[in-house]
Amino acid sequence: MGVTIHDVAARAGVSVATASRALSGQRGVRAANRDKVLAAARELDYEPNVVAASLRSRTTHTIGMVVPRIANPFFATLVESIEKRLHDGQRSLLLANSHYDPDVEQRQVRALLDRRVDALIMIPCHREHSGAALATAAARVPVLQLDLRVDGFAGSWVGVDHEAGIWQVVRHLTERGARSLVFVGAEPTDSAAQARLDGYRRAVGDGDDVLLGDFSKEWGQQAAKLLLRRGPLPDGIVCGNDTIALGVLGELAGNQVRVPDDVRVAGFDDIPYAELAQPPLTTVRQPQHHIADEALRVLGAHLSGEDRTPRGTALTPTLTIRSST
Repeated sequence: MGVTIHDVAARAGVSVATASRALSGQRGVRAANRDKVLAAARELDYEPNVVAASLRSRTTHTIGMVVPRIANPFFATLVESIEKRLHDGQRSLLLANSHYDPDVEQRQVRALLDRRVDALIMIPCHREHSGAALATAAARVPVLQLDLRVDGFAGSWVGVDHEAGIWQVVRHLTERGARSLVFVGAEPTDSAAQARLDGYRRAVGDGDDVLLGDFSKEWGQQAAKLLLRRGPLPDGIVCGNDTIALGVLGELAGNQVRVPDDVRVAGFDDIPYAELAQPPLTTVRQPQHHIADEALRVLGAHLSGEDRTPRGTALTPTLTIRSST
């Protein structure tokens, strides 16, 4: 059998209760006794029973997180920001992927709840069909929607003002002399896709010239081929995210179309690859570190009971102008 807390207490010459309080950092233990307990634990290579401790304290110091696709560079960077801040606060992150499938999302949520996470951060993959998974989680732990959200769900959400970001892109392109624009985005199955499409249509007045697929480089390439086949290119292409924009840039370059001389191209998110594109991509920057800070502030207030009022927080993104426009 492994070393138990009884062994540590015996080695230190204290009671089991004193050893337990010393190892968990609780008050009421004399400094001399605490030092003896910690020394005994090191000498015996004692590993505390985390499961038993969590059952006693009713907390696992873990936060669950479900994302639509971790391969998406924006989600990956956001997860990294969340994880670092949790680690700094002595918490761990359990991550799951929904693969943009609400059924998979529901199973992943249940799996995280079965692991007794203290709370759940969710980037819902569908603006309607993710509601069931959110309701399942919210019945058991504090829940925060991050970046994306479900229509009509009353819980807290932290993200950016997507429409404001698209407005900045359209204004920038028109100020550069663009008279004809095309929006290349994703079908509005998630809230960001819907908001960016709505923002574009409001910004340009009519907004009928849109091509909708998904948030992938492959769709960007396909959309560029469609634009090349149908005739003269527009003055500017507004892309629903940077991954689409990278696909558009690659296809245009392969057909000897010069950016920005022949057409201007802009994206959304400012993923790490955006400034490495050829040419470097003008894009709307989401303040990911600020998003992570605000998300954990809201979640922390829910966990502590300090403030459990559901609230939505929309941060303002900024336009990062590079050579593509």
